[in-house]
Amino acid sequence: MEAQTLSALPVVLALEPVAGEAPRMTLSRDEAAELAALVASDLHALVPQVDVARLALAGALFDQVELLRPGFPVWATLDELARRVPRNHLGNVVAFGSHDGHMPLPSLEPSPTYAAGPIRLLPMHLLAPAEQAEELSEQLEIQLVGRGEAGALTADWLMRTLGIRLEHVRYLSRNDLLALTCVQYEHVNLAPLWALLETALLTPDREETTMSARGLALRYADGKVLVQPPSQWLAAQTGDSAERTHDFAGIVFELRQYAALLDAHQLPLQLQPDATRQTEAAAGYLLETLAAADPGYDPPALFAHEAPGLGVVAVTLAQRGEGGHARALAHGYPLQPRALGPLLARLADRYAIAAELHALGRIVLDADGRLGAPATALH
Repeated sequence: MEAQTLSALPVVLALEPVAGEAPRMTLSRDEAAELAALVASDLHALVPQVDVARLALAGALFDQVELLRPGFPVWATLDELARRVPRNHLGNVVAFGSHDGHMPLPSLEPSPTYAAGPIRLLPMHLLAPAEQAEELSEQLEIQLVGRGEAGALTADWLMRTLGIRLEHVRYLSRNDLLALTCVQYEHVNLAPLWALLETALLTPDREETTMSARGLALRYADGKVLVQPPSQWLAAQTGDSAERTHDFAGIVFELRQYAALLDAHQLPLQLQPDATRQTEAAAGYLLETLAAADPGYDPPALFAHEAPGLGVVAVTLAQRGEGGHARALAHGYPLQPRALGPLLARLADRYAIAAELHALGRIVLDADGRLGAPATALH
């Protein structure tokens, strides 16, 4: 069977549009077939050994976060479709494009969420006989990184067909794409995030532990990323109240960066559980529960910790007791603006209270420097 005799070597055609110009996201079936013929000619000129392989191309333009997801689902779908198509010889070409505005399967549909990225990537596979795949893979790695520019005919066809101008058009192996993304994340101080993502992509059964630039502990295990609760991180800090609140806002900002990118790469993010708290994650927020409500205290109330430029950085559910002492029951972290409503609804439903949020205008710490609530009632 073909699936047993051919190895799939993933490649991309990377398009860098002129600033301000965005190509459409898919090619029709006929357009994809035309492009595949041009690509086949380019690859033969760059790496003559491709003659032993079969080219499979998807006529869709993705952002790198869509291609670099656990299991590489876009390439996996392309591989599956290509192996279904009968072949008469190894040197043929198969292309998949859109029909009536839709690609053959949903996993080959680029998301408009990422359509404005600076680089658009068109995925393809070279299906090579297993005994020749290793040599071909080595040649692709050597030749594409050094001289992988697309041919003039291919670049011209893309600009005419997509109606845009392109700064660069070049071929990359998947390893090249991984290296490029690594450099990009390191450049914006997100090297720890890349360490987790690389593990999830290449060695998903292995665990990886790291720490963010601001000192938040992170661990990849069992297909998800576990992050230290920000309140727990805060409790371990030293310094005066102003410094601690400033640093806490920075930690939440960093966590939001991580959450957005992990979501884009479809890698789940959860709070690290321990014996002192229960944790849960939902769309756009993280929640840690510290205690059940105590009937000896006032009814629970919701308080919003706020920071300039970040809005609500955390929500504390607390109840006030004798002498105004506030007892924290839970802390929630909205990681995106639209998640604040669902977070409040979850806490209100769990503790049977109104979803009324008391805005604090700042981050409030208790006497021990932990995330807390005001000691006096708010009016």
